[in-house]
Amino acid sequence: MLNDYFIYSVRNLKNRGLRSWLTMIGIFIGIAAVVSLIGLGEGLRIAIMSQFGFLGPDVLGVQASGLAFAGPPGTGVVEPLSDELADKIRKVDGVEAAFNRYIKSGTLEFNDKQNIGIAASYPEGENRKIFETMINLKAEDGRLLKDSDSRKVVLGNNFKSDDTFGKGIKSGDKVLLNAIDFEVVGILEKKGSFIFDNVVLINEQTMIDDIGIAKEEVNVIAVKIEYVARADEIKENIEKLLRKERNVKKGEENFQVQSPQQTLEALNSTLFAVQLFVYIIAAISLAVGGIGIMNTMYTSVLERTKEIGVMKSIGAKNSAIFTIFFVESGLLGMVGGFIGIILGLAFAFGLSAAGRAFLGSELIQASISPFLVIGALMFSFILGTAFGVLPAYQASKLNPVDSLRSAK
Repeated sequence: MLNDYFIYSVRNLKNRGLRSWLTMIGIFIGIAAVVSLIGLGEGLRIAIMSQFGFLGPDVLGVQASGLAFAGPPGTGVVEPLSDELADKIRKVDGVEAAFNRYIKSGTLEFNDKQNIGIAASYPEGENRKIFETMINLKAEDGRLLKDSDSRKVVLGNNFKSDDTFGKGIKSGDKVLLNAIDFEVVGILEKKGSFIFDNVVLINEQTMIDDIGIAKEEVNVIAVKIEYVARADEIKENIEKLLRKERNVKKGEENFQVQSPQQTLEALNSTLFAVQLFVYIIAAISLAVGGIGIMNTMYTSVLERTKEIGVMKSIGAKNSAIFTIFFVESGLLGMVGGFIGIILGLAFAFGLSAAGRAFLGSELIQASISPFLVIGALMFSFILGTAFGVLPAYQASKLNPVDSLRSAK
């Protein structure tokens, strides 16, 4: 019986093809927006988590704020951190270690091809082992840096692929960084982090001597704390110290002290706000689509008054008439949702592929779960039926005599 209703409804929608397609446009757009944005948002959230997720809750990062121009973390600030601050932070109760990190973007050349590289300092002395343990640094090919290494680098895992320079880099190869020869002594294990998988690690003194880093202008101070339970207290004590050293009042700080978890929370809040705005736009589009379905079904009822009268005169019950129009409206929603899902998937994965191909970025990625697809399809069907209830009810209540008389 239900199969008959379905076949009959499909035939009616096909007979009104152009109107049916125009009715579904709002559903297309709304469902496509929801699917693509949720997929891209979830992919971005996973990508962001991977940037900092391997850092534990016992790690804090200190950097200056107030950008003069955009660049890597801690660069381009109006008042950079001074190199003496790490020694003073190290004396704060509960701090196990604190050391300076220098970061500089430059031109990396290999196989007669150039690309932008982010050079980051590799701490020396007693801080070397703490740094390696802090971020679980291991070499997949070759080895890590030693204090005695000069003009030697360790590269992130992405450099071993052919994508960047047309040929993968391995330990023992020579690269040019800002036109200076460096020997690659190791390739890091993959971390799933865009930052660390594309990093160029260089000994701190080499960065100062050869790359032109000013020793007194620190980009980031990495802090390892002893007690995670006291993280908030230790963070507050570091902030008090920095306010005193940089001569600023509370609320006017020109620096930031954050844990990786706090950074993730801030990024997630921003991402949620953007997604919320898009969801509102998608909801408006879906509402317009739903109203379009209602309008189309009301028009269909008026056009098929005689048909309804004939069906009732030969014994069709009100429930049968209701079901016919109810199924039609549900089909409009479901077909619109199905096409919207396809468009949403195409947009999400297309944008993800474009990001990798043209920007070399793994931050733009899509993560689509089967539950999202099934949920979107069910929602579009429910949306269609919800907006089709009133027209279907009106059709079922038509008087057969009046219907036949008005249709003459």
